[in-house]
Amino acid sequence: MWTYDEALEYLYGFINYEIRREVRYAPEVMSLERPLRLLEAAGNPHRQYPIIHITGTKGKGSVGAYCLAALRSAGQRAGLYSSPHLQDFRERFRINDDLIPRETFAAILADLKPVIDQMPDLTWFEITTALAMLYFARERVDAVVLEVGLGGRLDATNIVTPLVSVITSLSYDHTHLLGNTLAQIAGEKAGIIKPGVPVVSAPQEQEAAEVLERVAAERGSPLIVVGRDWQVTAGLSTIQGQEFQAGPAGAMRSYWTPLIGPHQAINGAVALAALDQARRGGLDLPASLVSDGRLEADWPGRFEIVNGDPPMVLDAAHNEASAICLREALDEVFPTRRGRALVFGASADKDVAGMFRSLLPAIDHLVLAQAEHPRALPADELAAQAKAAGFTGTVEEMPVVGEALSRARDLAGSEGLVVVTGSLFIVGEVRDILGLRPGHAVNRLAGEQQVVREPAVHPEHWPAQGKSTQVP
Repeated sequence: MWTYDEALEYLYGFINYEIRREVRYAPEVMSLERPLRLLEAAGNPHRQYPIIHITGTKGKGSVGAYCLAALRSAGQRAGLYSSPHLQDFRERFRINDDLIPRETFAAILADLKPVIDQMPDLTWFEITTALAMLYFARERVDAVVLEVGLGGRLDATNIVTPLVSVITSLSYDHTHLLGNTLAQIAGEKAGIIKPGVPVVSAPQEQEAAEVLERVAAERGSPLIVVGRDWQVTAGLSTIQGQEFQAGPAGAMRSYWTPLIGPHQAINGAVALAALDQARRGGLDLPASLVSDGRLEADWPGRFEIVNGDPPMVLDAAHNEASAICLREALDEVFPTRRGRALVFGASADKDVAGMFRSLLPAIDHLVLAQAEHPRALPADELAAQAKAAGFTGTVEEMPVVGEALSRARDLAGSEGLVVVTGSLFIVGEVRDILGLRPGHAVNRLAGEQQVVREPAVHPEHWPAQGKSTQVP
C-alpha cells in the first residue's frame, strides 16, 4: 500500500499540462479517447451519479462552490471536483465540507495503477479525473459538481453526460491554447454542451453569446441565460458578504453569500439556475433550493479578507476581467482605506499588462514576488511591465513571497490595506505562510482566522490574530 506522498510522487510522474502550457491544445495532444478507456476499465464510475458540469473563464470555481453549498443545505451528500488547488492537492476532491482523506487517495490510485500501467499515454489530469470519479462512486454521493480543467471540448471531464451544462463568464485567458477571440474561446467552452441537455450561461459579450446560442440550437439544448431568463440584482458588499436577488422574472428572491462583489452575485444566480435545471432533470431537490436564503459557499482566495492591522485581501484574479472585478470590490468594501500595498505575482502566460492596467491606478505601493512554480514570472520582468504601465508609486522586487508580504504590511501601515493577487500560486503560498486551513475560507462572521498551524511569518509581523473583523 502506498503512502499519500508515494501516491503523489507516482501521479506527478505523468505529463502535466497545468505546468507544460506551451503544448498545443489539440486533438493529437488532448484526447477524450484515453479518459474514456480508463474510466471504462475502472467500471464507468462517472455513470453512477448525476452531474453538474461547469466550464468558463471566470467564476467556474465559485459557481461550483455555490452548487456544493446549496446541495449540502438541501440535505444532499455532494462531491466537488475542481482545479487547480491553492495549498493542498486534496482540495481538488471534496465531499460536502471534507477533503479526500490521504489514505483514501493513496488507496484509489493504487487500485487504478494496474489499469494505468496498460495505457502509457495517459496524462496527469486524465488520471486525476478518473480518481475523482471513482472516489465519488465509492462514497455513493447523491450528486457531483464537475469543473472543467481547461477549455471544455477536449477536457478529460467532457466524457460525462450531465443533467445540466454550465458556462460561466467568458473572457481572455489561455489565448495561445483556446484562441485569440471570444468567439474562438466560446467555441471551445461550448464543447461541453450535450445534445438535449440544458445549458445555463452567465451574461456574455455578444461575440461569445452568439456562439453559445448557435451551438445550443444545433444540439437541441435549451439555453438559459442569466440576465435574460434568470434575473439578478447585486446588493452592497460588506466585509461580511452581500445580499443579492435572483430568480426567473417575477419570481426573484433574496439570498445572502459570504462571497463579495457584484460578479459573485452573478455567479450565485448562475449556480441557482443550474440547480433548478438539475432539479427539473430529476435531481432530488426541493423547489426552494436554499430554504433559508443563505448560500454558504466556502471558497478561499476569492476576495478573502484576513483580519490584521492592516487587513489583507487575498484574491486569485489572474486576467484583466477578474482584476477589474477585484478593483470594483476593493472600492466598494474598503472605500476609506488609503495606502494600498499590492503583493503581485503572475504566471508567464497571463495578461500582466491588462491586470496592471486595471489595478495599478488604485494602488500606492507595489511589491513584486515570484511564487514557487515553474511558470512564475521573475520579479524584475514584472517591474519592467509596471514601469511600462506608467505606475509612479513605490515599486519593490522581493521574489520571496513571505518577505514580500511583510514588506507590504510595512508600506501599507495601520491605516492601509494589503492586497495579494495575480495568480492562484501566490495566493496559495500566502495562505500557507499565514497558516490558514487548506480548502476553507477565513470565517469572518466567527471572528476567526482558522489557523491550523504556526504561521510561517512570525505573529509580530503578520497578522494580528483575534482582532475585530469590523474593518471600515
